[in-house]
Amino acid sequence: MYPATFEYHAPTSIEEALELLDRYEGEAKILAGGQSLIPVMKLRVAAPSALVDINRIPGLDGLAEEDGQLRIGALVRHKTCERSDLLRGRYGTLGAAAPQISDPIVRNLGTVCGSLAHCDPQGDWGSALLATGAEVVARSPGGSRTIPLEELFVGPFMTTLEPGEMITEVRVPDPGPRAGGTYLKLERKVGDFATAAVAVHVTLDNGTIARAGIALTGVGATNIKATAAEQALAGAEPTDDAFSAAAALAAEAADPVGDHRGSAEYKRNVVRVYTERGLRTAVEAARAA
Repeated sequence: MYPATFEYHAPTSIEEALELLDRYEGEAKILAGGQSLIPVMKLRVAAPSALVDINRIPGLDGLAEEDGQLRIGALVRHKTCERSDLLRGRYGTLGAAAPQISDPIVRNLGTVCGSLAHCDPQGDWGSALLATGAEVVARSPGGSRTIPLEELFVGPFMTTLEPGEMITEVRVPDPGPRAGGTYLKLERKVGDFATAAVAVHVTLDNGTIARAGIALTGVGATNIKATAAEQALAGAEPTDDAFSAAAALAAEAADPVGDHRGSAEYKRNVVRVYTERGLRTAVEAARAA
């Protein structure tokens, strides 16, 4: 099936793109990678009046540490993250998630910010960035604001972004020198959506856990931040008992639905096992750092 008729615009500045979004009053969609948008347009699940292609806007493809934080621009592709040496060690959660995003074709064009704006509950970046305490910068003709990721996701494919806003970058706070993480994903085959997945990020301080981030993919209406599990680990010794208790709390936070990928009980058990395994890996990485 072909998409419905739409107008196409290719602005060369953020201001021009925002003006176009404002002009169409919520009936325009931003095109960056198009790996999610184009398929739903072909199915006519979405029929925007216009596409605003931001690929010609300079300065949106930066991936760098600046001002005490990691900054990921709106045109940073999945493949860029997959190949970046920056997303190792302290940002290991992101580095582990990047090569597990769909398949190479999607990773070549798809963007991190586009994935967050799409808000698929099966999206891997949502959990990886929730675990690392990330926030997005959203701009509109009226100015800009930062939105913590846990406040961005509302429901399946629903965010708190206003119709005239666009995400210009993601910001991840510096976790400190002794940090590590991972992303564990169970999938039926390479490139499939997750049966269940867990993102884990840990910062150590004098041998104890200063901060833990745990987020879940594919087991709820959105990516889920396992807050109780995180709180249980704060200030705790990184022991097997602490990991086991936190993993049980993460499994309780999951809200899976049984389907052809597995029963709800099975998915919840995957979350428990992956959380415990991920915490061990994250702590080992933090100690090595």
